[in-house]
Amino acid sequence: MELQQMRYVLAVAETMSFTRAAERCHVVQSALSHQVARLEQELGTRLFERTTRRVRLTPAGEAFLPAARQCLAAAERAVAEVAATVGEVRGQLRVGVISSVAAVDIPRALRDFRRRYPQVRVSLRVGASEELVERVGEGDIEVAFLGLPTTARPQGVEAHALGRDRLVAVVSPDHPLAHAETVDLRRLAEEEFVDLPAKTAGRAQSDLAFAAAGLTRDVAFEVTNTHFLARLVGQGLGVAMLPYAYVAQLSGVTTLEVTDAPARVEYVVWPTGGRTPAATAFLRLLGVPEAPEGVAT
Repeated sequence: MELQQMRYVLAVAETMSFTRAAERCHVVQSALSHQVARLEQELGTRLFERTTRRVRLTPAGEAFLPAARQCLAAAERAVAEVAATVGEVRGQLRVGVISSVAAVDIPRALRDFRRRYPQVRVSLRVGASEELVERVGEGDIEVAFLGLPTTARPQGVEAHALGRDRLVAVVSPDHPLAHAETVDLRRLAEEEFVDLPAKTAGRAQSDLAFAAAGLTRDVAFEVTNTHFLARLVGQGLGVAMLPYAYVAQLSGVTTLEVTDAPARVEYVVWPTGGRTPAATAFLRLLGVPEAPEGVAT
């Protein structure tokens, strides 16, 4: 079994096409198909069901993927670790962020990192906090930045708290509340809300606060992107609650303090197995200490 065969299998699984997988891997399709077939012969079972219309993973293929990803990640890390012994930072840095991250200027940080370590391939994924924690735990992402309610901590990963922030209300400039200095949750509960999807960490901050106050609210619009959320609020379609530090980046909306507002904590997390050389260099650039605050299990 060869690493290149694993790369071919992953490419087919991710594109669900031998043609697109070959294009991604920069080989002719016949060569890729031959190597996948050789691997299937060695394993004694098919990894893919092939028809003229589609390609689909078999149960054996589904079982093979996680181990293949781990093997490739281990090989890449071995190369990076060897380079680190002679003072080179190489490999890849896969970063995950929530869309409302405010404790770190991510674009600036990634720019500075790429200038300092040009041999590292940097990629970025935006997602919900719980999804990013899962991806870090599985080794698909080296570093992630999340926001959680003060009652929660990242589970199954090493974590460092970056900062704490209170939520503020966000309304359109012509909303009746726009000229108020403060508002409370009871008054906000009378409004329709724009918010993140239910059961996400970003949504939980507000849901828990209203529930603790014995209040219910109407979330009429659920979106996954906070910039789009702000656009809906700006058009008067609802109100929202967002972290104060993040709201400073928005335009076309008015903010006001919520007297009994909930808070959130932003964390940076990485796998419990330790940081890769690239992740270590990136977090050192941000001033994050080597030792985590603790591992939540």
